[in-house]
Amino acid sequence: MIRTFKYDANEQLTPHFNCKEFRCKCGGKHDFQVSEELVQMLEKLYVTLDCMTINISSGFRCVQHDKNVGGSGTGQHTKGLAADLMCVGSDGKIISSCVVCCTAQDLGFRGIANINAAYSYTHLDMRSGGTWYGDETKGNNYCIPCSNFREYFGIGKEAEPMKKGIDISYCQKKVDWNKVDAEFVIIRAGYGRYTSQKDTMFEDHYKNAKERGIPVGAYWYSYAKTPEEARFEADACIAVLSGKQFEYPIYYDVEEKDQLALGKEKLSAIMRAFLERVEAAGYFVGLYGSYSSLTNLTDESIRQRYAVWLAHWDVDKSPYTGAYGMWQYKVGAAAGVTGECDLDYCYVDYPAKIKAKGLNGYGAEKLPDQPKKTISVEMTVDGVKYKGTLTEI
Repeated sequence: MIRTFKYDANEQLTPHFNCKEFRCKCGGKHDFQVSEELVQMLEKLYVTLDCMTINISSGFRCVQHDKNVGGSGTGQHTKGLAADLMCVGSDGKIISSCVVCCTAQDLGFRGIANINAAYSYTHLDMRSGGTWYGDETKGNNYCIPCSNFREYFGIGKEAEPMKKGIDISYCQKKVDWNKVDAEFVIIRAGYGRYTSQKDTMFEDHYKNAKERGIPVGAYWYSYAKTPEEARFEADACIAVLSGKQFEYPIYYDVEEKDQLALGKEKLSAIMRAFLERVEAAGYFVGLYGSYSSLTNLTDESIRQRYAVWLAHWDVDKSPYTGAYGMWQYKVGAAAGVTGECDLDYCYVDYPAKIKAKGLNGYGAEKLPDQPKKTISVEMTVDGVKYKGTLTEI
């Protein structure tokens, strides 16, 4: 869908993009158009590359401006389907257009090109009727010969998933932690609205995982039917988590049939109430859900705002189109665990994000006390000279 905006529009389209970033750079105060599909794809790119920011140098272009900058006047920019941009990573460094092009290809952008000799700016679009991959350092219409940026730039796809882990609860009472080889563990902390409903194995699983040096996250199973009940659940969860540290998010698990029957609006209100409450208590929070519930029963603003843990078993690739940081891909055997448990992939470096922000029990790193500044002062008042030292308060 293509949306039209007034020149002075200031609507936040996704967590990281505002419509005003896409208005024409010609200087004229005219309406502009933006493709919703394009913005959603850019949001995926932002998350996948773990960007600090994506700077849009050119979004929509009026016909005259497109011609002025060397376009045909009928290109993808004039339709609101394109953006030229620079990606800046979480380390503050520009991400090479070579990497951006390869990632954009993996995500499914249909028009992709490096557009400058420094390989710092990339053209991306959501054109219809096929794909076009180019490198404009070799001409405006130069199409890469192999139609594969990874082959063209010689960049292999990083091994996926980023980490392999498990999630466990009271169901896994016998775990030989000396044999567990998971790279992370998500533990059920409890369920419902009372602290007495703490998972009976939570303390043991947490203690043993920590002693083995395995990064830990947690989830709270919900039965809430109203936002008020969800807030009670949040308070119980916060109390159970208190005094502990978690390297992975705290997830809200909403999957009871009578909850799903409430419909998207009511269910999303319940999710939002819990997530906002726990986040306000200093936790990095997320939502656990199936492909169906995330797609059909979860408000888009929630899926974009919070970490998503997708549950979709026994498929090679989920058709879920939203961004997600973790995927529960099947139930199966895991080293050290008697019986079966849920198996997970994680694609985001949550420990780095959480510790950097001082969340989940990791207080922000305290800077060493700095010596107070002092200055020597001389002054004359009513003919009398004064001399002394002033110390910073």
